[in-house]
Amino acid sequence: MDIRPIRNDSDYRDALMEIDRLWRSLPNTPDGDKLDVLVTLVEAYEAKRWPLDPVSPRDILEYAITDMGRSQKELAELLSSRSQASDLLKGRRKVSLEMARKISAAWQIPIQLLVAPYKPGEAAA
Repeated sequence: MDIRPIRNDSDYRDALMEIDRLWRSLPNTPDGDKLDVLVTLVEAYEAKRWPLDPVSPRDILEYAITDMGRSQKELAELLSSRSQASDLLKGRRKVSLEMARKISAAWQIPIQLLVAPYKPGEAAA
């Protein structure tokens, strides 16, 4: 396979098949270099073809509660405040650094996700 831009889904599938073939290639070899270039092209195509909406800290907290088995009550206990937990989930309050540290440590959520910039009241994605 020649390396060329990925312009459509057919090119994308071809690139994925070639990546699969090259997957165990050693770094700093012709096949390893080809693999690196193809992976970069595929990532760029995926980002353009299927862009992801930004996720707010509020979205992360909602995900933790709905999909990770956490609860608003647990969040309130972590923060020592039912009103703060409610305000965070309703988008009326931003996650402070202190809150983010507590939540990150207790729920194993990367702190970067909890301190991402967003405006209170921002709709969940």
